[in-house]
Amino acid sequence: MSEPRFTVLDGPGVWMEGDAVQQLARVADHPDCIRAAGMPDLHPGPGTPIGATVALRHTLWPALLGGDLGCGVKLVGVPKIKHRGDALHRRMVDELAAHPLDHVDGPRLLEAAWTVGPAGLRDLDDLPDSLRELAALEEPDLTPVGATPPVEFALQLGTVGSGNHFLELASVQERIDRERCEGLGLRSRGFAVLAHSGSRALGKHLASRWGAVQLAEDDAGPWLAEVQGAVNYARTNRLILCWRMLRAAGVARSSKIAGSLDLAHNTVERVVLSDGPAWLHRKGSAPAHAGRLTVVLGSRGAPTWVMVGAGSEACLCSVAHGAGRKLDRARSIALVKHRHRRSSLRHTALGGRVICDDTDALYAEHPDAYKPVEPVVAALEAHGAASRVASLHPVLTVKQ
Repeated sequence: MSEPRFTVLDGPGVWMEGDAVQQLARVADHPDCIRAAGMPDLHPGPGTPIGATVALRHTLWPALLGGDLGCGVKLVGVPKIKHRGDALHRRMVDELAAHPLDHVDGPRLLEAAWTVGPAGLRDLDDLPDSLRELAALEEPDLTPVGATPPVEFALQLGTVGSGNHFLELASVQERIDRERCEGLGLRSRGFAVLAHSGSRALGKHLASRWGAVQLAEDDAGPWLAEVQGAVNYARTNRLILCWRMLRAAGVARSSKIAGSLDLAHNTVERVVLSDGPAWLHRKGSAPAHAGRLTVVLGSRGAPTWVMVGAGSEACLCSVAHGAGRKLDRARSIALVKHRHRRSSLRHTALGGRVICDDTDALYAEHPDAYKPVEPVVAALEAHGAASRVASLHPVLTVKQ
């Protein structure tokens, strides 16, 4: 009997939905599939599961990336902040009242984000100086991209989006690997800004153009170019989001930042496995290359864990991107409304605050709707995917 071509990184306390495992098994049955790995946050998606990494030998499958191309997380280490408590909360509310880039030329902003990524912002004359400073810290990406999309998508740069996306200021808590913490700027009694977002409506627009098609690698150039543009756009979006939180905290200067990283959760890359070259598709999973930092996001009432990847081929060099949903949004709204008063939803079990004008989103994204993050992180360690570096507790979380 041949070995199964998929692995599920489960463990004690990890709740795994059977429909998601069945979806993963069907993907692994694809004749070109070398291996598939389901993360501890695996859950069903539209056609293909979320929280999975799939290696195909000669085929590229747009559905394995989903509709939010380039979705991921940016983390910025900040040793100190100027504003806290009520002052920070008020400043963030004011920051969200109007978009600070409304005066920036939309076509030039979109062109820079799409073709170069966040580094492209440093060449825009009408950009705020503090954002230009942060953009100057970024490396340009000169990988070829597709044609620039319609200018309407410039308006969504710097916005969080719906679902499990968020912008957050977190406090550094447990520091297990202090050397790696210092390299990322996660200081004792320090802070981190986290932006979990993607390409917004642009990703869905691009995904709809390809549908359920499966592409031979010789024909995939146009799609890969669009994916690269969407990844650049999403990275730019996350930088602008982090800048907005840094502005509210009074530390939006390059001299106040001690380190950063950006990870894409929904993307494809060319890799070489022991079985040979492959196209590695990630849909809601984070890279975990050997010796490189990665992030497993908690829900708004649970810690986020910074980890260091082990480069495990059995796990396809991946980890869970977060705790993962336990309940769909409709069930979450119904149950959380029954269990919790609306006024309590703007404070978390860890003492953080939540800014959100959408009541349904407060219910749908409540921590009760998600798996506990601790068993997820423990399962990743048990499977040799990554090990813990530091935990971060939410201080102020923005949902839109």
